Amino acid sequence: MALSISAAVLLGIIVAVLLKGGHGRPGSALACTLFGFTLAATGLAPAINSGLTSIAGLLSSL
Repeated sequence: MALSISAAVLLGIIVAVLLKGGHGRPGSALACTLFGFTLAATGLAPAINSGLTSIAGLLSSL
């Protein structure tokens, strides 16, 4: 059975685990989130999306 999960959900879970484990602070999580939204509005967004897609394809082939 294949499991499909979006990158946003996966990264959100990782951030939540890091915050709960005390490895991150809420201010850092907010800064990373705002940076992500800002980065998504730049011209780099298609390249980042393509990179994430290729990494997901590589991981799914393992």
